[in-house]
Amino acid sequence: MVVDGLFYTKQHEWAKIEGDTVTVGITDYAQQMLGEVTFAELPAVDKQFEAHDELAVVESSKSASDIYCPVTGDVIEVNSALNSEPELINRSCYEQGWICKLKVTDAKSIEELMNSKQYEEFLNEL
Repeated sequence: MVVDGLFYTKQHEWAKIEGDTVTVGITDYAQQMLGEVTFAELPAVDKQFEAHDELAVVESSKSASDIYCPVTGDVIEVNSALNSEPELINRSCYEQGWICKLKVTDAKSIEELMNSKQYEEFLNEL
């Protein structure tokens, strides 16, 4: 499932852009490939990231996967619910299972993201 109105990376992160705030999570495709998520290592609030930096780690019954930052920005909030319920990523990856929120510090980094149609086309090529 690909959600219209979100932006995507080739590493299967999604970004919801609201002004200069971006909510980040992993896509439905990514959570299906991971299998049952058992742990999420979240970034620290106030930490700065460049686009493509390692942002978080999600562990599953199959493997551990790095989550990459889709834009350049500062972490302003993390989804602390994932500390006790990492399976939210599987159950609700686009709503309750988000990873963190960033304040964008380089708006140009947004231009690299794919829209939902481009991401669907990318998935069809895999």
